[in-house]
Amino acid sequence: MQLSRFAAAGAAFAMALAPQGAAARNVIIFVADGLRSHSVTPQTAPALAAVRAEGVDFQNSHSLYPTVTTPNSSAIATGHLLGDTGDFGNTIFVGKPFPPPFGSAIAGIEDDDMQAVMNARYGGNYLGETTLLEAARAKGYATAAIGKHGPTAIQDVTSRDGLGTIEIDDDTGGRDGGHGIPLASEITAALKAAGLETLPPDRGLNGGGGAFNMPGVLVANVEQQDWLAAVATQVLLPRFKAGGRPFILVFWSRDPDGTQHGQGDSLNVLEPGINGPTSKAAIRNASNDLQKLRDALKALGLDGDTDIVVTADHGFSTMSRESPESPAAKFRYRDVKPGFLPQGFLDIDMSIGLKLKLHDAGGAEVHPELGFYPKHGSLLGPDPAHPEIAIAPNGGTNLIYLPGADAGVLAPRVVEFLTRQAYVGAIFVNDALGAIPGALPMSKIGLTGSARTPQPSIVVSFKSFSTGCADPEMCGVEIADSGQQQGQGIHGSFGRQDTHNFMAAVGPDFKTGFVDPAPVSNADWANTLAHVLGLELSSNGQAKGRVMAEALKDGGLPPETRPIVVRSQPAANGFVTVLNAQEAAGKTYFDAAGMPGRTLGLKP
Repeated sequence: MQLSRFAAAGAAFAMALAPQGAAARNVIIFVADGLRSHSVTPQTAPALAAVRAEGVDFQNSHSLYPTVTTPNSSAIATGHLLGDTGDFGNTIFVGKPFPPPFGSAIAGIEDDDMQAVMNARYGGNYLGETTLLEAARAKGYATAAIGKHGPTAIQDVTSRDGLGTIEIDDDTGGRDGGHGIPLASEITAALKAAGLETLPPDRGLNGGGGAFNMPGVLVANVEQQDWLAAVATQVLLPRFKAGGRPFILVFWSRDPDGTQHGQGDSLNVLEPGINGPTSKAAIRNASNDLQKLRDALKALGLDGDTDIVVTADHGFSTMSRESPESPAAKFRYRDVKPGFLPQGFLDIDMSIGLKLKLHDAGGAEVHPELGFYPKHGSLLGPDPAHPEIAIAPNGGTNLIYLPGADAGVLAPRVVEFLTRQAYVGAIFVNDALGAIPGALPMSKIGLTGSARTPQPSIVVSFKSFSTGCADPEMCGVEIADSGQQQGQGIHGSFGRQDTHNFMAAVGPDFKTGFVDPAPVSNADWANTLAHVLGLELSSNGQAKGRVMAEALKDGGLPPETRPIVVRSQPAANGFVTVLNAQEAAGKTYFDAAGMPGRTLGLKP
C-alpha cells in the first residue's frame, strides 16, 4: 500500500507540470567530468561554488550506475536511464565483432568513430532515444557541443556531419588518431578570424599517466581546455548572439577527470590519492573555464536570458590494486608492481575458477603464468569467436555477458564464483536469468528497458572503502579494472563516493539561494530543460528521469522522499547485495549498493 501511495503521489506531481511557455531561453550545460560534490568550495573552485550559492544547490545528487562517462552522457543527453539508452558502460559487448579497424566484439564507446559504427548497427541511433540537442535543433535552436571527445558527441548522437549541431572536441580533425566529426567551413573560417588554431592542441604535459615505477602528470589540462574555452567564448557565443536565435551549448570539461586519472602525486600509495595538488589544480581549471563562459555571457548581454546548469557525470575514487587473495595477483608481470592486481584480474581469476580458456578482446589466447594479462576485456571459452563469457571492463565495475545458449546454467556458477572473491562489492543479474542468491535483479537499478544494444547478463561492482578521513566521500578508494596505478584516480563503482556527483544551476528559470533536499540525477537534466524550453522529447522507452520542478521559480515545494533498502537472498557463504535508494516523485535514485563492509556509504 505504501509503494502505491508514493507512486500515485509521483504521478500527481508529474501531471501538475506543464510546459512553461516563457520567452525563449538560452542554456549552457557545463559538465565537469569526474567532479565530486564535496570537492567544491569557494577556495577550491570559486566559479563552481558561486553557481551553487547563487542558484540551486542539488545537494542530494546522483550519477547513474555504472558510474562511468558514456552511460551518464547518454542520460544527460536523453533524460533516460541506461536500460533505455543501452549505454551500459564505456566498454560493452556487442556480439558480432565490428569490422576493421575495430575488429572486436568489445566496443569502446568513448570514441567518436565508434559511436558512428554503433549508430550504423543499431538503427541509426544506438541510444534509441531523442537527445535534448536534437529536439532543440528541430525547433530552430542553435546547438553546439564542445569538449572531451566521446561524451561530447553523444549529446547529439545522430548529428555527425558538421552541418547540424556544431561539435568540437579534442579529436576534431583526427587529433587523437581518429577521424573526428567534421567542422563546417564557416566554423573553420570563424576560428581563423578569431586568431585561433583550427585544430585543438594536445594535452602536452598532462597527457601521460606514468607507470608502475614512474609517477604520472603534475599539471592540469590547461592548454587544451584554454583553447576549447576560447572557441566557446570568442567564436560560438558571439556567433549565437549575432544569429539572434536561442541556443544550447554543452561544454564538457575533461578536467578534473583526466588529471585525476593520471596524476602523479600518489604513486602506489592511497594518500593523498586524488586529493593532492595536481587534482586540486584540475578542479580549479574546470572552475576557471566556467567563469570564462559566465564572463562572456555578461559581456555579450546574454546573461539575463541564459540558464546555466552544471553537472558531473560521476564522482571519483583513489584506485587500489591490492587484493592478495586473488590468483591474478600471484603471477609476475613486467609492468605491474609485484603482488598488485593487473588489468583483467577478474577475467584471469574467472578463467582459473571456472576452468575456461582466456582470450583477449581480439581473440588471442592469454597466459598469465607467462606474464600476460588482458587489457581491454576478454572472451572466455574454447572458441573466442563463440565465447561462453565476455567481460567488458569499466573501472570499478565489470559487465559480464553470457552469449551462449546455456546462459541459464552458467549464470549461477558465475555468481557463486563472484561471491567468493574478496574484491567483489555488489552483484546484479539480468532478470531474464531468474533469481540467484547473492545478487539483485538488474531491474532494481534501472538497467533493463528498451535498449537496442545487448543487455549484460551480470554486473559486478568492486569493493570500495575510505582511508579514514572525516568525510569518507572525499577519501574513497576502490579496487578497479583499469590501466591506472594504485594511488591514481578511478571511478565506476556503486559506492557513494562515485554516485555523488556535483549538480547546480543558476539563471532566470531557477530559484536563487535554494538548497534542494530532494534526490536528483543526471537523467533529470534533459527532462527539466525540455520543460523549461517547451520542447518535447519523444520516447521509445519508459525509464526516464523527472522534471526537477522544485528547483524552478514558482515550482513549489520539493517532493516527498522515501528511503528504500533492498536485500538479495544470501549466497551459500553469506554474501548479500544490499541496495540503498530513495524514491521521490515516482522515480528511484540509487545511493550505494553492495555487501555490507565492502561498499563506501552503504547503510545495511
